[in-house]
Amino acid sequence: MRGPNYWSIRRHRLIVMVLDLEEMEELPTNKIDGFADRIREMFPSMYAHRCSEGCEGGFFMRVDEGTWMGHVIEHIALEIQTLADMDTGFGRTRGYGEKGVYNVVFSYIEESVGRYAAKAAVRICEALIAGEPYDLQEDIQRMRELRESERLGPSTGSIVLEAQNRGIPWIRLNKYSLVQLGYGANQKRIQATVTSETSSIGVELACDKEDTKYLLEQAEVEVPRGDILSSESALEDACKYVGYPLVIKPIDGNHGRGITVDINSYEEALVAFKVAKEVSRRVIVEKYITGEDYRLLVINYKFVAAAKRTPAHVVGDGTSSIEELVAKVNQDPRRGYGHEKVLTAITINDLTKTIIADAGYTTESVLKEGEKLILKDTANLSTGGTAEDVTDIVHPANVSMAERISKIIDLDICGIDIMTSDISQPLSDTGGAVLEVNAGPGFRMHLAPTTGLPRNVAAPVVDKLFPQKGDTGRIPIVAVTGTNGKTTTSRLIAHIAKMNGHRVGYTTSDGVYIQNRMLMKGDCTGPTSAEFVLKDPTVNFAVLECARGGLLRAGLGFKKCDVAIVTNVSADHLGLKGIHTIEQLAKVKAVVPETVLPGGYAILNADDDLVYEMRRNINCNLALFSMDEKNPRIQALQRIGGITAIYENGYVTLCRGEWKMRIMKAENIPLTYGGKARFMIQNILPAIIAANVQGISIEDTKAALETFIPSASSTPGRLNMFKFKNFDILLDYAHNPAGMRALQKFTDNLDATVKVGIIAGIGDRREEDNNEMGSIAAEMFDEIIIRQDKNLRGKSESDLINMLNAGIKKRDPNKKTTVIPSEKDAITHAVAHAEKGSLIVLCSDVVPDALDLVKYLRDKEANGELT
Repeated sequence: MRGPNYWSIRRHRLIVMVLDLEEMEELPTNKIDGFADRIREMFPSMYAHRCSEGCEGGFFMRVDEGTWMGHVIEHIALEIQTLADMDTGFGRTRGYGEKGVYNVVFSYIEESVGRYAAKAAVRICEALIAGEPYDLQEDIQRMRELRESERLGPSTGSIVLEAQNRGIPWIRLNKYSLVQLGYGANQKRIQATVTSETSSIGVELACDKEDTKYLLEQAEVEVPRGDILSSESALEDACKYVGYPLVIKPIDGNHGRGITVDINSYEEALVAFKVAKEVSRRVIVEKYITGEDYRLLVINYKFVAAAKRTPAHVVGDGTSSIEELVAKVNQDPRRGYGHEKVLTAITINDLTKTIIADAGYTTESVLKEGEKLILKDTANLSTGGTAEDVTDIVHPANVSMAERISKIIDLDICGIDIMTSDISQPLSDTGGAVLEVNAGPGFRMHLAPTTGLPRNVAAPVVDKLFPQKGDTGRIPIVAVTGTNGKTTTSRLIAHIAKMNGHRVGYTTSDGVYIQNRMLMKGDCTGPTSAEFVLKDPTVNFAVLECARGGLLRAGLGFKKCDVAIVTNVSADHLGLKGIHTIEQLAKVKAVVPETVLPGGYAILNADDDLVYEMRRNINCNLALFSMDEKNPRIQALQRIGGITAIYENGYVTLCRGEWKMRIMKAENIPLTYGGKARFMIQNILPAIIAANVQGISIEDTKAALETFIPSASSTPGRLNMFKFKNFDILLDYAHNPAGMRALQKFTDNLDATVKVGIIAGIGDRREEDNNEMGSIAAEMFDEIIIRQDKNLRGKSESDLINMLNAGIKKRDPNKKTTVIPSEKDAITHAVAHAEKGSLIVLCSDVVPDALDLVKYLRDKEANGELT
């Protein structure tokens, strides 16, 4: 799960593992000899797990009493993540609906780690059951490595966290540091600490040390004397010109790559030159300025923080070797793997060994007590360096200089490296110099310095990107869920918004549309499709259809919405993914209204008990719709001034309190087919509320309703009527009993000499659902043709035919029924044998294919080719 979900609205990052205990269903923990002792020995820290007992040691009490392995695996998955320094603690283990099968649910910090923890927890549990040894440290190290490869870096992560705390949504756009803040047309982007507003010229200049130095020299900024080389032949002259000690670094380098400092001979310079050439074609040779290494951070051209940086080093104690001293330093609990902690562990690599050798030592050498040995050639925290916050002592002249430099280079966010003996004095007085200007500077040293005051340097970045107070970068989001009517309601709202001048992106069961242009085809009602719309920089209004499948697969594709609509809840897809009852299905759908922002609206069907019950868990305004103006639920909300929509006296009416605002007669709205399609009226009611609460006027809503013409292009698969010379074909997506009942009410109002239904059993529905669809079809049609879906979804062709036939025969044993498995053949057969004045009703699941075939047959008739 990556968004609000069935298991938790607040906890979005969850692993849901379907676990079959098999024979272990009969063996709880108290029936396995030694299990309790072994788990205590492997995980003594699990004593902190309170579990349902509500006290420390609570989980171990459950183990002693006897609990099932799904519950144990949940706790192991949480604990091993905590041991890998990813402290997380939410877990649930619940029955899946089949004997011995459970949903094991637990939280994660990084997704790949959560997935690994799920599988590792099973392996660990199996080892504990069998009494076999298990290398836990291998799993813990692997999870740390996975975290480092997946997590956002400290700088990016700090900006994202600051944005999140302000209610600004975010989407990670790649596996690195490219992140979108806000949605649609209001989005901003960051990549580490470079933003979508950062000057590309500024970044280019900062990456070119020659140009940077030249511009700073021209502006009378103190910089070291130096020269630029591209060939080794000029190195000796450059060394003489600049004078020792030297620093040699690549022109195009960053983050300390290829830099060698404190060079005191030509031989050392030659080695350093070759190292720099590996990073850049041209190399800078400049005076090595002695003093302390400082980083000044400027954001939005204002000085915000400064840190004194010290390279990784050890201090001798007179008895320990250098290698032992490094190990002692790494015992500091603040040091860890990669970026997991405030400080990074010091590693002894080839560069370190070279530095040690240059100092006349080996890793086995013992330093005198108090002797300091530098182990790295840069002061970066990522190589084990330390940082001390010095923001409050930077001299005003140096502050002014830093802000001026950011303007000279034109970098809104930059890190300025300075070497000076005393940052509290002007550089002109200390003989210090500006060494580099860095684009995309790291924030870690300021966010969590080794000593000194941490600085929230992410805040001014977010201030710059979203300068208006309260700006969250959001666009209006209308989310639509329910069993039936979702797609038509979504399309209608999108049409109303588009007619009102919005640039609309919307998702449906047949595709994703950006400004009415289909960009993705197929069932696009899950979180990936929602993110597709929210990432599009042209969209300023989103309408997102949210179906059961996506919610159960990964949660919602957004954290909050402005309006949520629940059309209805009826039996559909039961028995799948652990959802076996209509009450469970309602809980899945209820996720959507529970994500509405406090100032937004949950629009619920007052005629549906399960939908109306959802109001109890919402944290927003409530609006209701009903086909009955005398519905007590509607009247109660009206009495307290709430917003409702009703069908009364033939009108589609919006009410604020008890005041009625009639939009128009239902029979004059094209979508209702002259008022005959009552279920379409029910789809219109929540749409007019959504439009109204989004500030769209009644006049504009009425104009949109008048221009939303049902057709194969605007509402594919939703009451698409095709007129042939002697008969009609009605194509509809009705795919469950409730949908069939609604379709029946419509077709009962249509005149036809004979009504022929083309239906199919659906593999991922229960047997009783397919029986009921057959029974309804027997009521609706004079003749039935049974076809097959392309995807049988786990059932055999004969099983589905038998299920439908059982329902048909139960209703009418003599009903004329023909089995033609191919949808194409079934349609062609029905057309070839159509009686004059007949109506063929095609219930299709692959709507585009069926539409194409019906249009083809109609064209053939128009050309005189159909007999």
